Amino acid sequence: MVTEAKVYGDITASDDATHPLGPEKNFNESMYFNFFDTRLNRGGFLRVGNRANEKYAEVTLCLYGPSGQVLFNYKRPEIASNDAYDAGGMRFETLEPLLRHRTTYEGSAVYLDKPEAMSDPGQAFRENPHKKISIDLVHEAVGPVYGSTGGDRVIRDPEKEFAKAHYEQHMRVTGKLAIDGETFDIDAHGLRDHSWGPRYWQNIYSYRWLTCSFGPALNIMVSEVRPNTESRIEGGVVIRDGKLERIVHLNIDSKFDDDRPFHRSMMADLELDSGEHVTVEGRVLGFIPLRNRREGMVTHIGEGMTEYKCLGHTGLGISEYLDQVQ
Repeated sequence: MVTEAKVYGDITASDDATHPLGPEKNFNESMYFNFFDTRLNRGGFLRVGNRANEKYAEVTLCLYGPSGQVLFNYKRPEIASNDAYDAGGMRFETLEPLLRHRTTYEGSAVYLDKPEAMSDPGQAFRENPHKKISIDLVHEAVGPVYGSTGGDRVIRDPEKEFAKAHYEQHMRVTGKLAIDGETFDIDAHGLRDHSWGPRYWQNIYSYRWLTCSFGPALNIMVSEVRPNTESRIEGGVVIRDGKLERIVHLNIDSKFDDDRPFHRSMMADLELDSGEHVTVEGRVLGFIPLRNRREGMVTHIGEGMTEYKCLGHTGLGISEYLDQVQ
């Protein structure tokens, strides 16, 4: 494990706490943790997004089983402040800033043998069984922190923002996962993500986000963001033995269902700042379609547990595709 935090960007240890609540109605501060255990072929993610000026948190749990099944829950519990990530049975703690975190969850989730049913969330929650979930995990850094606080950038129109500050870090994850009393010892790798600032999910046209920790020797994050139909922001990192190399250009070739925006595989060609080209292949093993709605707009967010191959390594990670569909 990493014993001293290395940072690429202007992130400091204090940024691992929550930040003063901004004046914007849509101010959001969120932490996200994913984990994937290749021995068990299981994994998933936990997210708490505090929207304290709107008096609620977005709490998401998604757990992938070894045969494509998914356990899922989404809640909007009331919160009164941005003082902690603690809502709806989910809690995040910073044990050592920029190095160690703990995530816990006590609650339930709907069990989906056919996760595509989440295209109609109301029906999916009504017509499928629910299971009791208990999670207690420790996330320890295997690589550097990378990202930005947004510096002195002035927010001129909060209604058009997607988040001012954002950083990520690859982690090793250990602990316990229990499903209806059946306990699994987790020994996994994954990624954590922290962002804050005003956000609406409808404020960008699309993005593609591919992440995988293969262990201390190799970690990747690929990001393609289209703020609108005319522009594209390419980025990400390849981290080998703790040394970070930035992606300066990329091309992602994705395969989708014929009649739905559900991604099933991808091939990414990455050009690093050194001029080296790296190829990432991904095959989705478990998939769930999620959505966010606001003022008549519908945002599709496809979440796939993905088997990645890169530079001779094979591992599990997440592929997250956002598209505005209505």
